[in-house]
Amino acid sequence: MASTGTYSFGPAASNLTLTAFSRIKIRRAEITSQHMADADTEANLLQVEMGNRVPNLWRQEIYSISLTESDADYDLPARMVGIRDAYLTTTSGGVSTDRVVWPLSAAEYDAQPNKTLEAPPQSYYVQKSITPTITLWPVPDGAATYTLKLRLMTQIQDVSQKSGTTLDMPYRWLDVYVAGLAYRLSRIYATDLEAVREKDFEKAWANAATLDVEDNTAVYISPSFGGYWR
Repeated sequence: MASTGTYSFGPAASNLTLTAFSRIKIRRAEITSQHMADADTEANLLQVEMGNRVPNLWRQEIYSISLTESDADYDLPARMVGIRDAYLTTTSGGVSTDRVVWPLSAAEYDAQPNKTLEAPPQSYYVQKSITPTITLWPVPDGAATYTLKLRLMTQIQDVSQKSGTTLDMPYRWLDVYVAGLAYRLSRIYATDLEAVREKDFEKAWANAATLDVEDNTAVYISPSFGGYWR
């Protein structure tokens, strides 16, 4: 018997929602507009939880900022959840080079004695306000052209139950979504199933999280043996 030869399983969000309701024993013919309104809100709150738990590797992007001389502060997109790493592209004489810049805590930034020092930026501090901002130190000078490149982790796109839209997540996380939504809906409609649905959600999460990691890379630790002679 031949297999399908396809890899297109990606049901509409509304179909996955119906499956979540079935896990708490609410059949399709029993679902009302109130059920779907609650599911829409809970689905988006579930994605908030997913963004807070781990970096969602499929939601990373390189975000570039052209730096201005003497300007230390720059707005970041509201969709940002966190920054994985950052590097500075310096262009001088038609040649561009990249160099990693390092994060500072609030206390470390506050400890800098001269916050207006101008030089090639080496570090940054992120203020995670509603409109997040990044502050560079040292402040960019005019010696070269600088572009800050941030590998951002961003929020998952909104869920909508309308028009057959699909989820903004890969195949490996679909079961997590259904299990998590069923768990959240059980809090409203089937409290007797809440513990079971929570256990199912955590199991699905653990399975998916083992794969949602970067490919293994080798780490080498080389001790340095030095001598001391008078």
